[in-house]
Amino acid sequence: MIDWPDKLIDSIARRRSVLFLGAGISANAQNRYGKHPATWEAFLKRIVNNKSEKIGIHKKEIIDLLENKKYLMACELIVDLIGQNEFGEEAAEEFRRPGYLPAEIHKTIYGLDSKIVITPNVDKIYDECALTESHSSVVVKKYYDVDLAKYLRSNDYLVIKAHGTVDETSKMIFTHKQYSFARYNNASFYKLLDALILTHTFIFLGCGINDPDIELTLENANFLYEGCLPHYFVTANGSISGNMQKVLLANRNIEVISYDNVSGNHSELLEELQELSQKVDSKRIELAETSTW
Repeated sequence: MIDWPDKLIDSIARRRSVLFLGAGISANAQNRYGKHPATWEAFLKRIVNNKSEKIGIHKKEIIDLLENKKYLMACELIVDLIGQNEFGEEAAEEFRRPGYLPAEIHKTIYGLDSKIVITPNVDKIYDECALTESHSSVVVKKYYDVDLAKYLRSNDYLVIKAHGTVDETSKMIFTHKQYSFARYNNASFYKLLDALILTHTFIFLGCGINDPDIELTLENANFLYEGCLPHYFVTANGSISGNMQKVLLANRNIEVISYDNVSGNHSELLEELQELSQKVDSKRIELAETSTW
């Protein structure tokens, strides 16, 4: 079992946290036929196979990039070869049209009652869960929405789509070029991220460690403002080596929290988050009783 740090529990209890949800959280969902959302790698490999005529002689090059986890570069080549419109259709076919239903882990995460949730996932699984559980009172905003910032100081609960949504495939961020374009054209969003990194504790769930936006934002904050409390990266035991954990702490101020993955399907993470939810609820009762909000 995870020994959840007191600082992490306190940050969530006081609603001074940001939950950052990666593809590993969406992977728990399924539709009524038992289909789960594809991983990024599986999604791109499927496109390579389905669009073999347009991919042509570049197939091996793209597969090699995928096997070396260079997803952004592989995706850039795919988009260049098949076109943005066809890529958008493939994304809709995989991430929207199957009709995925939120899993128990989505409801548990919502139950942590974090005022701000950020996700790079373009699917709408957590969004729909939050809207359903809140009776549509949660606000869902994309990185390019001009009125995004006003909700940070409102009483509304906010879900931020950091890479856009499958409903607007032309604005999804999947490639290096799209990252660069977004950073230039939506600079205000990245300033917002910079501010949140300094004022809130980020808790990464179901994520990889190589998201360019977050990597740059965390490293800038770490070296510009030394001595800040750490952010937390929750992952399966053994997925990040001890040496890499030291590197992450030194360069990005991220403390790794590991859970056992005996099942092989990360089902233990749900149990750990349910335990965390109980501890957060207890902390909120304590804060209310002692008037130390």
